[in-house]
Amino acid sequence: MNKKFELLLDDTITIFGIKLFRIKALISFGNVEEGDLGGYVEKEDNLSASGNAWVYGNAVVSGNAWVYGNARVSGDAWVYGNARVSGNARVSGNARVSGNAWVYGNAEVSGNARVSGNAWVYGNAWVYGNAWVYGNA
Repeated sequence: MNKKFELLLDDTITIFGIKLFRIKALISFGNVEEGDLGGYVEKEDNLSASGNAWVYGNAVVSGNAWVYGNARVSGDAWVYGNARVSGNARVSGNARVSGNAWVYGNAEVSGNARVSGNAWVYGNAWVYGNAWVYGNA
């Protein structure tokens, strides 16, 4: 299987002492063209090598978080901890998904929304604005 992206070793940022690498598409897939620059990840395991999942803009995925399927993380969003974003889910704006939270299906988390703890947001759910979903919700 061909790799779909690479970590740019000379395009990094450091947040809270964690070095993050900008990603670059090596092949075209979904709405991403070969050569497109993406957001930032801590390690290759943060983004699936298959499917159309992608991290856009200045978005960050770190820790043991994983973005896969056809999911998109964009804007200035952060996905970290053990969080999962999958299916056709979208995390955008200044949204944060953390802890053991899962966002999947056709769900969207946007604006300044926070999803954390063991919370699940799925199906066609929208969490937006300044909303918080946390704990075992």
